[in-house]
Amino acid sequence: MNGGPSGFNNAPVARAFVIACGLFTIVFGIQGRSNRLGLSYQDIFQKLQLWKLIVSGFAFSSTPELIFGLYLMYYFRVFERQIGSNKYSVFVLFSVIVSLLFQVLALALLKDPNLSALTSGPYGVIFSSFVPFYLDIPVSTRFRVFGLRFSDKSFIYLAGLQLLLSSWKRSILPGICGILAGSLYRLNFLRIRKLKFPDFIASFFPRLSWPSMGSIVPAAQSRNVPRNIPSYTGRRGNYPAPPTSSTVEPSEDSIATLVSMGFERNSARQALVHARNDVNAATNILLEAQSH
Repeated sequence: MNGGPSGFNNAPVARAFVIACGLFTIVFGIQGRSNRLGLSYQDIFQKLQLWKLIVSGFAFSSTPELIFGLYLMYYFRVFERQIGSNKYSVFVLFSVIVSLLFQVLALALLKDPNLSALTSGPYGVIFSSFVPFYLDIPVSTRFRVFGLRFSDKSFIYLAGLQLLLSSWKRSILPGICGILAGSLYRLNFLRIRKLKFPDFIASFFPRLSWPSMGSIVPAAQSRNVPRNIPSYTGRRGNYPAPPTSSTVEPSEDSIATLVSMGFERNSARQALVHARNDVNAATNILLEAQSH
């Protein structure tokens, strides 16, 4: 279970966030300050080092946390492909802000100047993503190891558990705050799931992308995507047959991208045929079908 084709195709926001976290961690690690970036009661409420509220959301405090954190963020890029870069940016911003507010509130309630600083890193975004991962991503395969039952989702959960317990109490609290932030987003708190950035901001998202290996729909082909995309009557399947003259055989990478989002292969193929191999349009078709 790898979250679809390799690379960050159709996920420019996730790519920018991963790169930013990696650079922040490397820069502060070279300076020997990575272990002092976490939030603490003394730093926030006594020394007023408010700059840590920003830095602590990007830089990991250790190399093992960086490895597991980047792996999880790389996998969770599937959600940007599913909901689009605009809404995914809102999700990232909401998760970062709300999880930080929960962490500050927890430090204020504990009021313990001797409490060790919380571990730093994008725990808010990572553990917020576990909410839709648990609820929306289905299990595709199951297997047994030494009599124990596992699924293809087990590896993601194990990586998350490793990150959650990496610094024990210092990392558990940021992880829980991230889960709470993801739950509020899922509950559509303040109608956040309907929020989008203005067009002049959203137009910046495609500029975050650059050519990479994987599934890329040719520009000439994407211009031929029909404006009126046929609707679907069932959750999965039950598609009207597309006109034979306009049928475009979907690429395997595009089908794999939709399958990684939890859609059945046949449904994904049919949606791509109607969308003429445009992954974003096909995703909208499938999501609309599920809402009926």
